[in-house]
Amino acid sequence: MSHDAFMRCALDLVTQLPSLISPNPRVGCVIVRDGHIIGQGSTRPPGGNHAEIEALNDAARRGQDVRGATLYVTLEPCAHHGRTPPCVDALITAGIARVVFAMRDPDPRVSGGGMARLQSAGIDVVCGVLEDDARDMNRGFLSRLEKGRPWVRLKIAASLDGITVLPNGESQWITSVEAREDGHRWRARADAILTGIGTVMKDDPQLTVRGVDVPAQPRRILVDSRLSVDPAAQILSDGKAWVFSASPDFRKVALLQERGIEVVTLPDANWRIDLPAMMRELAKREINEVHVEAGAVLNGALLRADCADELLIYMAPSLLGDGRGLFSLPAPDNPGEGITLAFDEISRVGTDLRVIARVGRQSEKQVPPA
Repeated sequence: MSHDAFMRCALDLVTQLPSLISPNPRVGCVIVRDGHIIGQGSTRPPGGNHAEIEALNDAARRGQDVRGATLYVTLEPCAHHGRTPPCVDALITAGIARVVFAMRDPDPRVSGGGMARLQSAGIDVVCGVLEDDARDMNRGFLSRLEKGRPWVRLKIAASLDGITVLPNGESQWITSVEAREDGHRWRARADAILTGIGTVMKDDPQLTVRGVDVPAQPRRILVDSRLSVDPAAQILSDGKAWVFSASPDFRKVALLQERGIEVVTLPDANWRIDLPAMMRELAKREINEVHVEAGAVLNGALLRADCADELLIYMAPSLLGDGRGLFSLPAPDNPGEGITLAFDEISRVGTDLRVIARVGRQSEKQVPPA
């Protein structure tokens, strides 16, 4: 098998990872000797082993000697002390002869350092095998480190004519059971699920992952400029939600804090929430990927503020006529001035279409949720 084939095996391990690996990157690793995989592993949750250590341990459990073997890993091995010791030290000690990795780690504590340490120890290093695939599987981690904000996905359910809410306020359920189940799988891969106060006041959603086995629920985030939320709202029920507001109402802040809710006040010049500042704050809190389930107003605001990367739209085979659309956006003077998208995937989910599009960039290969 070629370098590409073994790296593909390592990448396949990434798709099987559980959710909430963050802030760690999603990494897979295989160890190969004489054309056969003798050990494999993937990243554990924070504080657990990195993929390379899991692969070494797997080889040991199989009774395999890794001396002189080649290790394939989807990200440059780390060379710094974080929550765990440097992986390069373990690889050098184990006697690995060659390390092939897909991409350099953008973390300034690592970038290039892992490769240099391996080479100085006499280990052959190959970099850049299936790099685009590896980058796509870590788009949240890369966005946080390279752009200073999480990867943000807007999930929307609509009719074929683009209606999300009827004039009487009804919106449940436009799409099929299968589409809703698929939506939970996308929720499960995110670090945080975000919504706006309009959705909470209208639907009082739980915004939890259901029907998918997860080690813990994603963080829940509420965008509420005026702190209008009812303290009994379901999104606040576990006391772990973050509420972003523009209101300096200390009485309401204290009331929420009594329930264990953290309120972050980030007003802009118009006393609305500074959305780019909010995204920078989430990056500081090591949030890699945000899944948004909100209404047209917040969806449109995130797009206008350049705070959205991907659209996940489920379109039902129905026409609903008048009603609320997908986004609240000002009309451009001509079609060429609108927000540009690149379709990545159009597929069937139950009776619905699932459309995945990237915002304002060339189409890249879409990796489905694990």
